[in-house]
Amino acid sequence: MTYINASDGARIFVKDWGSGQPIVFSHGWPLSADDWDAQMMYFASRGFRCVAHDRRGHGRSTQTWSGNDMDTYADDLLAVAEALDLRDAIHVGHSTGGGEVTRYLGRHARDRARGRVAKAVLIGAVPPIMLKSANNPVGLPREVFDGFRAALLADRAQFFRDIPAGPFYGFNRHGAKVSPGLIDNWWRQGMMCGVKAAYDCIAAFSETDFTADLSRIDVPTLIMHDEDDQIVPIAGAARLSSTLVKGSTLKVYAGLGHGMCSTHHEVVNPDLLKFFKS
Repeated sequence: MTYINASDGARIFVKDWGSGQPIVFSHGWPLSADDWDAQMMYFASRGFRCVAHDRRGHGRSTQTWSGNDMDTYADDLLAVAEALDLRDAIHVGHSTGGGEVTRYLGRHARDRARGRVAKAVLIGAVPPIMLKSANNPVGLPREVFDGFRAALLADRAQFFRDIPAGPFYGFNRHGAKVSPGLIDNWWRQGMMCGVKAAYDCIAAFSETDFTADLSRIDVPTLIMHDEDDQIVPIAGAARLSSTLVKGSTLKVYAGLGHGMCSTHHEVVNPDLLKFFKS
């Protein structure tokens, strides 16, 4: 575990486990590198070098007032890749992290990150754009995200309990096997996130348009999404992204939910491994 300095002096916390071809994990909002523990253990034990960072403002990284936007997230990811000299890496992003990976590829893969990326995986990812508009009728209305911001300011601690207890893991679905531990761990990570970063990131993950970035991706890409994802509905996300990333593979699951990397890692990890080795 180490810290890497971003261009503005923010300190980015990084886990760097194992050896071999690098896999770089980008987490969702408002979590941390710890959300990838099930993947880090699995792949580091199978001959991969696993790297996961806490996004600025999140986890153990600097709680920044500014720079909580996708361009800066992508630049911070580049700083991590350069500091650790990561080459031929597989970048895996979940939810907001999928947006971070997409912007990183669109912004840097043909320039400073040339030769650093071998493959990409987007899991329950926010691209192309979550916000509903005349150009994006399948998106979610602004009122949804305004509600997120209002709940965050009113009682963040309770809001960060309600999300994992309900839609994030699909624990609100009939017959779901609820894990109080997972709920507690989500809450723990969320409360480590700076409130300003958590607030700003709602706009970053909902309003950023990744359409151009997706069209610039030129590495093998796996797009994984659950058909009943209640956080990032598949119709406005993976279904569209898979048509924009040339040669991408779309894998749709049933009944795994948005947080499938934690609740169903025994399904997700072998599928990832198959893609990594293909």
